[in-house]
Amino acid sequence: MDGFLIVLVTIGVTILFVLGVPIFLVIGFWVVGVSLIIDFTLANVGVTLYEGLNFFGLLALPLFILTGDLINAAGIAKRLSDFAYSVLGWLRGGLAMASLGACGLFAAISGSNSATTATIGSIMYPEMTKGGYDKHFAAATVAAGGTVGIIIPPSIIFIVYGFLMNLSISDLFIGGLIPGLLMVVAMQATCYWVAKRNGWGHLIAFDPVRIARAGGKAWLGFLAIFIVIWGIYSGIFSPTEAAGVTAGFCLLAGLFITREIKLKALPDVLLRSGQITGLLAPLIAVSVVMQQILSLLGAKAFVTEILGALGGYYPILFACMALVLVAGTILESLPNTIILAPILAPIAASIGVDPIHFAVVFLVGDAIGFITPPYGLNLYVASGITGIPYLRLLRYTLPYLLALMLAWLIIATVPQLSTALLVHEGAGIFQLTN
Repeated sequence: MDGFLIVLVTIGVTILFVLGVPIFLVIGFWVVGVSLIIDFTLANVGVTLYEGLNFFGLLALPLFILTGDLINAAGIAKRLSDFAYSVLGWLRGGLAMASLGACGLFAAISGSNSATTATIGSIMYPEMTKGGYDKHFAAATVAAGGTVGIIIPPSIIFIVYGFLMNLSISDLFIGGLIPGLLMVVAMQATCYWVAKRNGWGHLIAFDPVRIARAGGKAWLGFLAIFIVIWGIYSGIFSPTEAAGVTAGFCLLAGLFITREIKLKALPDVLLRSGQITGLLAPLIAVSVVMQQILSLLGAKAFVTEILGALGGYYPILFACMALVLVAGTILESLPNTIILAPILAPIAASIGVDPIHFAVVFLVGDAIGFITPPYGLNLYVASGITGIPYLRLLRYTLPYLLALMLAWLIIATVPQLSTALLVHEGAGIFQLTN
C-alpha cells in the first residue's frame, strides 16, 4: 500500500513539474508526502534541512556567485571576451570560437553555468549577429559554452559534490581543469567546422599587436584566474577563502581600477547575487532530505543490484553515465548531484574508479544536461537573453552536444585527464584542505 501511495505522490509532483512549478517546491512536496506515508517524522526533515546547509565549504557558493556578478559589472568579462576575439578572429568562425573561449575564461573565475551563459551571451551574441552569424547558431553557441561553467575550476557544483562525498574540494577543482579545457577545444573545433561550412563570420587579420593590447587590457581577468588557480593548487587558500579573496579583488578592481562599478549600483549587484543564492541554497537543503528518504526506501541497494549485474568496469561505468545523462535532461545539476552521487559514487568505487575521476565524469555529464531537452537550463537562459524561442535553439545545439558527448567519452576512458595534475607522493594523493 505504501508503495502505491508513493507512486501516486511521484506522479503528482511530476505533473506539477511539467506544469512549471519550481523544482524546489516539486522536491519539497515529494519529501513531505513520502515522509507522511512512511511515518518519517517531519521534525527530522526540519533538522536535515538546516544541517544540509551547515557546512563551511558551502560558503564558497554565494561568494563565487558574487564574483561572477562583479566580473561582469567591473567590465572584466568584456575585456576577456575582446582578448579571445583578438586571438581567434582571423579564423573562420573566430568570433563564435572566441565566445567559447571567453566562456572558459569567465568560468575560471565564476564557477556558474548560468552566469557564464548570461554574461558572455549578453556581450558576444550582439557581436556575432552583427558579424554575419546566424542568430540561432550564435545563441546556441553561448548556451553550449556555458556548460564549462561548472567544470573549469572554481566550480559551484564541485563544492557541493565534495561536501556530499567527503572529497577534497581542492582536488576536485584541479581534476576538472584539463577536462574543462578539452570541452572548450571540442566545441571550438565543432564551431570552426560549422562556420566554415556555412561561411559565417567576418575575418580580421592576425595582428600580434592587437593581441598584446587586448591582453594588456584584460590583465585584471588573468590576475583573478591566477589568484584562484594558484591559491587553491598551492594550498595557500581553501576554496572558500579563494572565493572570498577573488570576490574582494574583483570588487576593488571594479571600484578603483576600471571604475565601472559605482557605489550606488553595488546594492543591485549584491541583491542579484543574493537572489541566485536564495534559489540554490534551499534546493540543496531539500535535495539532501530527498536523498535521505531515497536511502530509507532502498534506492541505493536497488540501483547497486541492477548495475552490479552488468559486470565489468566499462559496462558499469557507462551505465552510471547513462543514468546521469537521463537525469540531467529533467533535473537541474544540484538535485541531480545530491540525489545520484551518493548512490553511484560507491558503485564506481567498488569497480576501481578513482573517486576524483568519477566526480569529474559525473559532473561533465551533469553539465551536458544544461543543453539537453526538456530541461536544458542554458537553453532557457540563452533564450531569455536573445529572445529566440527555446525549441528553435535545439537543432543548432546538436553539433555542440555531439562534440561534448565525444569529449565526455574521452574523459571517462582516460582517467589521467582528471588525475594527472593532482599532487602525488608515492602511491598516495595529498588531500589539500577544504
